[in-house]
Amino acid sequence: MPELTNAPTQAPDLGAASAPEPERMRLHPTHGFSRVLAPRELWRYREVAVQIAVRDVTVRYRQTLLGAAWAVLQPVLTMVVFTVIFGHLAHVPSEGKAYAVFSLAGLVPWTFFANALTLGSDSLTSNSALVSKTYFPRIFIPAGVLFAGLVDLAISFVVLMVVVIATGNDVSIRLVILPGLTVIAFAAGLGVASALAAVNVRFRDVKYVVPFYVQLWLFLTPIAYPITLLSSPWRTLAAINPMVGVVEGFRWAVLGTANSPWALIGISAVSATLVLAAGLAYFDRVERSFADLM
Repeated sequence: MPELTNAPTQAPDLGAASAPEPERMRLHPTHGFSRVLAPRELWRYREVAVQIAVRDVTVRYRQTLLGAAWAVLQPVLTMVVFTVIFGHLAHVPSEGKAYAVFSLAGLVPWTFFANALTLGSDSLTSNSALVSKTYFPRIFIPAGVLFAGLVDLAISFVVLMVVVIATGNDVSIRLVILPGLTVIAFAAGLGVASALAAVNVRFRDVKYVVPFYVQLWLFLTPIAYPITLLSSPWRTLAAINPMVGVVEGFRWAVLGTANSPWALIGISAVSATLVLAAGLAYFDRVERSFADLM
């Protein structure tokens, strides 16, 4: 029977075949808006931002009977209600224009803003699985809602222009200010929506308060009535509401209303910038707790 010996085992030489040293990641503390608006992070995750925006566009009207037609029906049906109540029954003035097109010109940008607040406030909680499992700049989620809303705004604007031309109003070079007005509405919407979305992570009843908040904001904005019903000091004070300058600017650009809206637009632009900064500041402050609260 052969003798069994315990031969010493030679350790393999791993010098040549050793695995490369793993890449080290050094974490640095962040300050200010660096977690929300860090250019390097936003650019690094730009593909995620595009995917979120595209998803929001496709999901918004998925399994709906009318699909994207809701982008048109929302402002048009509200225009019909306003025309009957405020135009025919209350005889609210409309600056010499047909009340229907006067109200529709205000409802088109307002619908974009209202949807931004309503859908954006619930955007983080409705994407809780995504927020809690992977990292990307969280501001992409409420921002994606607004970018999806731009598609609806474009569709409803086409309908508005059809109505404007059909009612005998001229189309002029004033339309070139519309992109700037859209930027003001986008900034104000992102500021408010991001703040509401962050609050909604902690207090889930925010989504029940937002519809009332949006309805109240609607009547504080001169959509059903002209801004000329207010005297000069109150008119200027009202422009602190960012949507006042946007609505008046839209009407001036599309319908050629007599009153120049530049002062109102300037005040609303400053107000929208402050609203955006305040909303992002709060979002930045509480972003670290999102994953723990979801």
